Amino acid sequence: MTENEFADTIRSIPDYPRPGILFRDITTMLGDARAFRHAVDALVAPWAGHQIHKVVGIEARGFILGGAVAHQLSAGFVPIRKKGKLPYETVCMPYGLEYGEDEIEIHIDAVAPGERVLLIDDLLATGGTAEGAVKLLRGRGAVVEAASFVVNLADLGGEDKMRVLDVPMHALLSFPGH
Repeated sequence: MTENEFADTIRSIPDYPRPGILFRDITTMLGDARAFRHAVDALVAPWAGHQIHKVVGIEARGFILGGAVAHQLSAGFVPIRKKGKLPYETVCMPYGLEYGEDEIEIHIDAVAPGERVLLIDDLLATGGTAEGAVKLLRGRGAVVEAASFVVNLADLGGEDKMRVLDVPMHALLSFPGH
């Protein structure tokens, strides 16, 4: 699958969730078996052969991708969820969004000190959620090997946040704007 063919499987929705935003919707890519397989294979490829203990997916589309990537890497899967969604004891981290603030959390026993983790999500925009996830994981003693995304909105600065955190970042596609 070429990069253009793959990019064409991602739907762009203007003015969502507010005017001026061009939302990149990967659900169309997930519904295309060939594109979904391509995405999972491409997310796995840079880390095949690395000793990844856990793949951490950010709610909600990161769960779909992260579960498939964890399977391919023979790693465990850990969900990072919005506050109040996990049933056991949790540790929480506030983070900034493009249009506000929120909190994410994981179970207190989700990662062990020294475990090597790969962070997965569908999209990197301003990087607030990914930054919060990295800080949350490091706070539990995990080693964040890298972060992988399907889409990087390069103009919004998320890649810079990953660089400042010294987290290698990989994205399958880069789109301008927001």
